[in-house]
Amino acid sequence: MITGKQRAYLRKMAHQLEPIFQIGKEGVTDAFIDGLNKALTKREILKVHILETAMLDTRDTCNYVAERLEAEPVQAIGNKFIIYRKSDEEKYRKIELPRK
Repeated sequence: MITGKQRAYLRKMAHQLEPIFQIGKEGVTDAFIDGLNKALTKREILKVHILETAMLDTRDTCNYVAERLEAEPVQAIGNKFIIYRKSDEEKYRKIELPRK
């Protein structure tokens, strides 16, 4: 569980990121989750865009995806959300969170 200060730090860091994944009318599939899992291992923080055709609630989708990936939901706003998970592999760890 991350603190509010850490969440604010991650939001600031993710502000400049472009979404590299999109959720379309198919919704959240196992293949989508697998792709996010691999990307989170290498990047630690991701921004995801939900297309209007998906007809999904951003906050609910963010929480669902974060739960499936054992990640932390950072922010869900508009049709985008941000998730964070510390990388399991030492060589990919780039983000140093502020102390609790």
